Amino acid sequence: MRRLRLLIPTNRWVRIALTAVIALVLIPPLTWLAVNLATRNDRYSSIASVPHRQVALVFGAGLGAHGRPSPVLADRVKDAVALYDRGTVDGLLMSGDNHSKSYNEVGSMQAYAEGLGVPAAAITTDHAGFDTYDSCWRARHIFDVKSAVIVTTNFHVSRAVLTCRSFGIDAVGIGARDFGKYRASTVLKWNIRETLATVKAVWDVDVTHPGPTLGGPPVPLRIDPISR
Repeated sequence: MRRLRLLIPTNRWVRIALTAVIALVLIPPLTWLAVNLATRNDRYSSIASVPHRQVALVFGAGLGAHGRPSPVLADRVKDAVALYDRGTVDGLLMSGDNHSKSYNEVGSMQAYAEGLGVPAAAITTDHAGFDTYDSCWRARHIFDVKSAVIVTTNFHVSRAVLTCRSFGIDAVGIGARDFGKYRASTVLKWNIRETLATVKAVWDVDVTHPGPTLGGPPVPLRIDPISR
């Protein structure tokens, strides 16, 4: 007991500082865990098990050479196309970054989906989906999405579902594989960043409720249900 007392700082401010540091260290992983638990019944591991929703909301993930989708983004678009082909969704909402003429995520996503057989009449593009919050906010307030399958990558799906649900979208999610497909160090980096981003997401949807980076007038969804 005497040794334990010697290990505990006696200065009040030192104890307060240590407590604050411990809290800051624990908040991100505990928040991440809480969000994953809260969305566990809204996430699916196979496309065949995903229930019907209005659209697949596909999040951007960067471009590769010649403006083509990065491998991560291509995985997401392929999953969205598979959902459309099964009749699980009636259209695709591509949401990404188009901050300049030379960088057009959604145009690349649309071209890739059309190349896989999805008609243009079933694809809506959101050129101002600069981050997860913006994509979900705009899906609800600009495109009037009532229900959606969130199509992203495993590390991101919980936060994306939580954010979209906070705007009243009946959202479920499917995550493309990350572990086992990409380098472990890369996936670890994604998950560390995601843990921190989850804290910000909870703060945004529960406390500050910021507006989007870019608003705008309502835009109708392009819906073209596949024949069943």
